[in-house]
Amino acid sequence: MSFKKKILTLHKILGLVTGIVVFIVAITGCCWAFRDEIESLYDDYKTVDFEQNTIITPTEAKAIAQQVFPENTIHGTLYKKGNAAVEVIFYDAEPEFYQSIFLNPYSGTIIQVDNHMTGFFAFILKGHMRLWLPKAIGEQVVGVSILLFIIIIISGFILWLPKKRKNLKQRITFDWKKTTRWKRKNFDLHSVIGFYICSLALIIAFTGSLMSYRWLMYVTYKSVGGNKSVSFNIPENESDLKDKNADILPIDRLIPLLKKANPEAVSFELHYPESDATSIYVEVGNSKGLHYDADFRFFDQNTLQEIETPSVYGKYKNAKFADKLIRMNYDIHIGSIGGLIGKIIVFIISLLTASLPVTGTLLWYGRRYKKSN
Repeated sequence: MSFKKKILTLHKILGLVTGIVVFIVAITGCCWAFRDEIESLYDDYKTVDFEQNTIITPTEAKAIAQQVFPENTIHGTLYKKGNAAVEVIFYDAEPEFYQSIFLNPYSGTIIQVDNHMTGFFAFILKGHMRLWLPKAIGEQVVGVSILLFIIIIISGFILWLPKKRKNLKQRITFDWKKTTRWKRKNFDLHSVIGFYICSLALIIAFTGSLMSYRWLMYVTYKSVGGNKSVSFNIPENESDLKDKNADILPIDRLIPLLKKANPEAVSFELHYPESDATSIYVEVGNSKGLHYDADFRFFDQNTLQEIETPSVYGKYKNAKFADKLIRMNYDIHIGSIGGLIGKIIVFIISLLTASLPVTGTLLWYGRRYKKSN
């Protein structure tokens, strides 16, 4: 068996095994691409009329929200610029619970409760990440399938390469005539489209795999010269002195201080310490719709002294090339790294990627049942 025949056999087997998974992941990826833009059409409740009053503190927001879900864990409280509502985010892994309570930033009145586990985009995300299967099973199936899809892309490109230069034109164009049979058209749809999208599809698949496998992220980070930890760690306090008689708790002074020091920031997501020994973690968003350039900052919960982290998730200005590359991973994956144009590109690539398992299966079927047809 020649080298290309071996590659073809591998390509067919992996394609048939992973086809339905790749199709679902690609289609749901299309739907997810413009989630922020679509949700912004009906999220007026997230803004309120501006008032010349002080904004509720994180402690007050926590107390109000905890009355609604007293048995669940508060992940953090999100403060945005202007007249945005304060969002208190609840999250528990087991049993899975993910909801947000939006509060009037001046009065603390509950505006709305959002269940992130229900609705169209929640359905899409579950399909994209785990095929609507139980989490432990579905995530593994998706993760392995996308790793195999990377091999499919590479093997497909090898198969696409023409033996002779004169045959290159028919590999990059749809040269169809009235007499062209559907099998030929299907072959062209598979090979020509596959060629044009293979590089970007490879990037999307690889960035998705980095989120699925910590070991792959570690290897990638180290291979491009990274020397920090890729794990997200919240450091412990550097002091054990706590003033219980203070009029204002240190945690309630932190957001005003950060807003004053970072006037250009668009959001401040404060995470409450899990214990008296851990620091306060605040994610400072510096760009709307982007995540990679956020500042991950940690403060002693008693003194508000800032604590440095050995992780790549620290201040963006301190990030080196390898750190930035890892931090950009999610934004690259969903296309937001390129703004609206980037999302459009990811949408198109995902849609065309979804067509490849379909045309590939038809190719296999046509060849396998060639005599009967």
